[in-house]
Amino acid sequence: QVQLVESGGGLVQPGGSLRLSCAASGSIHSIFSMGWYRQTSGMQRELVATISASGDSTNYADSVKGRFTISRDNVKDTVYLQLNSLKPEDTAVYYCTIHAREDLWSGVRDYWGQGTQVTVSS
Repeated sequence: QVQLVESGGGLVQPGGSLRLSCAASGSIHSIFSMGWYRQTSGMQRELVATISASGDSTNYADSVKGRFTISRDNVKDTVYLQLNSLKPEDTAVYYCTIHAREDLWSGVRDYWGQGTQVTVSS
């Protein structure tokens, strides 16, 4: 089983910052990409940011460009999301995802963490 554990969420004032971490563990042969999604009540889960295996290719939702930064540590199988200049509309449950295979004979699929709550409020 592949397990993703997110941490770093919490309550922060507008304009503040948080750093989310997601550590992957378990049976993992290869991780090809990592990313973060978020979901608010009554809304579909949306892409926030993704990063390639090498870490040299990233993409962001338009709403977070210039404020959020995604990075990864391949040695630790960990992906991070630095959230700066936070706005109330950033409030959501943030989910970590990896695009990976458990072994050489397995197909590539997406794995998801349980989510961590980020609340931006004064």
